[in-house]
Amino acid sequence: MLADKYFDVSQEVVLITGASGQLGGEYVRSFLERGACVAGLDLYLSSKNKKFEEEYPDNYLYCNSDVTSKVSLQQTLNKITDAFGVPTVLVNNAAIDSPPSSPPEENGPFEEYPEASWDKVIDVNLKGVYLCCQVFGAAMAEAGKGSIINVASTYGAVAPDQNLYEYRRQQGEVFFKPVAYSASKSGIFNLSRYLAVYWAKKNVRVNSLTIAGVFNNQDDGFLDAYCKRIPIGRMAKADEYSGSVLFLASPASTYMTGSNLVIDGGWTAI
Repeated sequence: MLADKYFDVSQEVVLITGASGQLGGEYVRSFLERGACVAGLDLYLSSKNKKFEEEYPDNYLYCNSDVTSKVSLQQTLNKITDAFGVPTVLVNNAAIDSPPSSPPEENGPFEEYPEASWDKVIDVNLKGVYLCCQVFGAAMAEAGKGSIINVASTYGAVAPDQNLYEYRRQQGEVFFKPVAYSASKSGIFNLSRYLAVYWAKKNVRVNSLTIAGVFNNQDDGFLDAYCKRIPIGRMAKADEYSGSVLFLASPASTYMTGSNLVIDGGWTAI
C-alpha cells in the first residue's frame, strides 16, 4: 500500500500552546497518535496531559510555560530542543476570554469595559502569539523549516452577534460579548500575513486558522440561539478542528502560507 506522504507528521517536532485546554488537548492527541514528538505548553498540568505523559513517555513533553514571558519561552525552547530537537511546527492555541460567568463589569456595556480586562486578554491572545512566533519561529527560520499555525476566531473576522445573548437581557441582565477577544483575534490575521512574507525565503510557513464555537456544556439558552444562527445547526465537537491543524502542519500544505483557513460551520458565510 502506498504510504500517505501528504499527511505524514511522524517526523515533526510540534509545540502546542494552551495544551491543557479543551482544544489544545485534542491537538496534542492528534499529533501523538500519528507519531510526532509533541511539547505541550501551559501554565498548569491537566489530568489529560498527565495521561499523555504516561501513554507517550518518549514522544510527549509537558512544559510549564508562560506565553506572555519571553524569558519563559526561551527556557522552554532550550528544554524542547534538548529533548526532541529544533521545533518544526508551532500551534498558537492559547487564548483567554471573558466567559458568561464572569463578573458583571466583564460582560457589561462597551463604554464601561475595564481597561485591565482589555490588557489581560490582549496580553495573552495577541502578545502571546507574537512572542511565541518570535522565539520559536526564529529557531525554525534558522533551521530553514517550519509551519506556524495561529488559531484565530470567527469573532476576529466578523463582529460578535450580540443577539445570541438577548435571552440574558430579557432575564434582566446587562450582557454583551466583550470587545477584547474580537480585537485580539483580529490582530492574528495580519500578524500571520506579516510573518508569512517575512519568513517566506526561510521556508517557514505561517497561516491562521479561523474557528467557530465548540460545545462545552453551555447553557440551553445560549445553545438554542447559537444553533439557530449557524448554518450547520450545531456547535463544533472538540475534535472537529484537528484535521485542519494536521493539514496545515503536514506536507499537504507546503505551498500554503499567508492564508486564513476557515472552519466555522458556515458562520461567516452569512
